[in-house]
Amino acid sequence: MSAVAAVRPAGGRGGRSPVLVGAVCGLAWAAALRAVMVEIAGPASAFGWVGTFEGILLPGAVAGGLLGWAEHLRRTGRGRRWLAAAPLVFLLFTPWAVVSVFVDGLGGGAVAVPLFGMAGGYALSGRGPRPARWAAGALALLPVPAWLVALGVAGLGPAPGSARAAWTGVLFLSLLAVLSLACAIPLRGRPDPSRPAWRLVVAGAVCGLAWGAGLRGFMAAAAGPASSVSCSGPSV
Repeated sequence: MSAVAAVRPAGGRGGRSPVLVGAVCGLAWAAALRAVMVEIAGPASAFGWVGTFEGILLPGAVAGGLLGWAEHLRRTGRGRRWLAAAPLVFLLFTPWAVVSVFVDGLGGGAVAVPLFGMAGGYALSGRGPRPARWAAGALALLPVPAWLVALGVAGLGPAPGSARAAWTGVLFLSLLAVLSLACAIPLRGRPDPSRPAWRLVVAGAVCGLAWGAGLRGFMAAAAGPASSVSCSGPSV
């Protein structure tokens, strides 16, 4: 009996707890990503019940739930690597984004974000040929120069060099890092207690950074036009 209890997977009967936790995290992640979209679009940003809830928040919760399920399967030794493609759920809910890429060149972000996360997950998984993982890591890092180009050349988002631009960049890039960490879950083996704890500390710090930046987005939305961002001191 004790042996059975020792190998019983964590996460509740049928893995419902990891799925629920993943769905909540995915919902928060998608809501924070919506804050990035607001900052990029500026005053032109508009919210709609379908576009925001059906197109962003719902697929975020579904993708998070799938990755939570992947964590449950990983703990029980029944991993499913195809679950690393969970972010593609966003495209199932917004198929017009894929069509728009080929019609008018718009919608590329909706396609690129899941692919960046999947590439980062493969790079962090430690599985597969090293050259392939390095190539995937380089692809996952493309948003860094792309973000700088979008600010400096395309003129999107807050003014370059401002505290608001720095905050938006931290939020966007940390969200991509969190997505990469999540996409690595289905590709990893069963938990190994002998592995150094610093990896979990780094992952927790990245998630905490994304959470803090996302909370700042909520504060900006609550303050409305009066919102201001500073490098130090109180801001709303």
